[in-house]
Amino acid sequence: MIKLIVSDIDGTLVQDGGNELNPELFGVILKLRRQGMQFAAASGRQWVSIERTFEPIKEKIFYLSDNGAYVGLHGRNLYLNTVEPGLVREMAQEIRKAGMTPMVSGPDVVYLEEGNEKFYDWLVNGYKFRAKQVKDLMEVPEPFIKVSAYRPTGIDPATRQLRERYQDRLKITISGDMWMDCMAPGINKGGAVKLLQESLGITPEETMVFGDQMNDIEMMQQAYYSFAVGNARPEVKAAARFQADVNVKDGVLKVLRLLVQE
Repeated sequence: MIKLIVSDIDGTLVQDGGNELNPELFGVILKLRRQGMQFAAASGRQWVSIERTFEPIKEKIFYLSDNGAYVGLHGRNLYLNTVEPGLVREMAQEIRKAGMTPMVSGPDVVYLEEGNEKFYDWLVNGYKFRAKQVKDLMEVPEPFIKVSAYRPTGIDPATRQLRERYQDRLKITISGDMWMDCMAPGINKGGAVKLLQESLGITPEETMVFGDQMNDIEMMQQAYYSFAVGNARPEVKAAARFQADVNVKDGVLKVLRLLVQE
C-alpha cells in the first residue's frame, strides 16, 4: 500500500515559476490522506512559496524545501541543515563575478541585492517567495541554508567551472535551465524523503515520487513507485521506473486519481 506521495513542483506539477495548480489536486490529496497516504511537496523553492502554492491544504502536507535543506509542515520546522556562512558568501561573490544573479536563502527569507526590480517582482509575485532586497549580500545575517545562481537561460554550461571547483565543499544541483542551487554537502531531496520516511515509519516500497529534473533523481532512488513526467529530462526518465503524462496535461494528477477509492 502507498503511504507517502512526494512530488516536485516546477516542471512536474506546474511550468517553471508557475503557481497555479489544478484545483482538483487539493481535493484528491485530501481524499488520499483520508485513505492513509501522506503528501509532501519537494522543491528547490522556499517553504513559504510551497505553502502559498498549496494554500487550501497547507496544514495537511509536508514541505521538503530548498532541495531538502528544510523539512517541515505548516508552522513548524522539523529539520534544518545550514551551510557554513563564509562559504555561502564566497560562492555568492563567485556567482556575481561570473555575471549571474546570486541569491542567499535563510530559513524563512531569501536575500538578493538591490538593482533588479524585475527579478525581485518575479520572485515575490511569481514564485511567491518571502524575499528581501539588500545593498550587499555580504552583510546578510546568518544562518544560511542555500546560495543560488540565477541566469535566464543556459545555467548548466554557465556554471560548469564553478561546480567543478566547489563540488567537494557544497552539494550543487541544477534546477531547470535557470537555477543552480548550493546546499551543505550531502543535502538533497532524496535525503529529505528518507528522513520523512524514517520519521513516519514508511518504507521505499510504500512511497511514490514524481519529478522532472536532475535534482529529483536522488528521491527517485528512495521510492519503488518513481515517476518521471513526460516532459522530464532523459536522465530522469532513465532513473524512474514509471512515466506519467506531461506536466501541462496534469500527469501527476492523472496517476493520483487512480489511487482514490470512492
